Amino acid sequence: MPEPMKHTPWTLLNVRQLAYLLAVVDEGSFTAAAQRLHLSQPALSRQVRELEQHIGGALLERRRGGLVPTATGRAFLPEARAVVAAAERAMRVARDSLGLEGGTLELATLATLASGRLLPALSEWRRLHPHVRTRLREFTFRGELEEYVAGGGGDLAIGTLSQPWDGPAVSLGWEEFVLVLPPGDPLLERPGAVALDALAERDWVGYDPQQGLARLMGAACAAAGFEPREAVRTSQVEAAARFAAAGLGLALVPAGTVPGDLAACARRLDPPVAWEISAYARTELDHAAQSFIALATATASSPRPHGALELTDR
Repeated sequence: MPEPMKHTPWTLLNVRQLAYLLAVVDEGSFTAAAQRLHLSQPALSRQVRELEQHIGGALLERRRGGLVPTATGRAFLPEARAVVAAAERAMRVARDSLGLEGGTLELATLATLASGRLLPALSEWRRLHPHVRTRLREFTFRGELEEYVAGGGGDLAIGTLSQPWDGPAVSLGWEEFVLVLPPGDPLLERPGAVALDALAERDWVGYDPQQGLARLMGAACAAAGFEPREAVRTSQVEAAARFAAAGLGLALVPAGTVPGDLAACARRLDPPVAWEISAYARTELDHAAQSFIALATATASSPRPHGALELTDR
């Protein structure tokens, strides 16, 4: 085990060494990490050893599948990722303020929101701020999104949020889910919303378990007293709507993701089914993030439907 270095409480970690450690963990070997970083393997190994000496314990160990974090390494990695992400963001903000490069807004969101509810805000943001680059990272599950942001990723996250969140968070309103049916379905001939508990005997378009809406659909149907009978399964929300319109089964999708040509095939549910959308971050919101929140609120905010069933993917 490396001997701990003698240092005062003011001794700082080397951010570059942290980035090197993360590269080795991500690649699983010094060789692959060195190639990615354009370093020699001995130089990379020396930097990681120095970091371990600074910490006072081994961070990596060799297993059959390659290098993996030790118990100490596993405890250390989340904070190391947060430090590296914060350092990268600080450098970018400083360069932006000096005019060395165009501004960048890093957004992290759920895949189901990126092409639906967020699209008007993204379009308007681009029109108003053509010189600000937008980097979008999409996640399938809310937990993955929250973990990424808690670890220092992204300037701003848009998604459903568990409570409490240890950081700034702003509600962007609610999004309702709708039922998509095939053309000619008798339910489309009736005015008003469709009762979910009346659909227990119908076939459904299910979602792949890796798609967050699988849990959401299951929760909605369970609240109505039945388990959906899946006739087909997909990981894509638009595909679910199109499968439903083709007669493969009913589909439950966020209202903002229904393709325009299928609008006549969509019906609200009784009681309504909805989820709350929030904007949140790990640290204080910068000016760009605040501006995007204001824009998203203006273009997409809506109140919670009266009597709505709130869905969660956990």
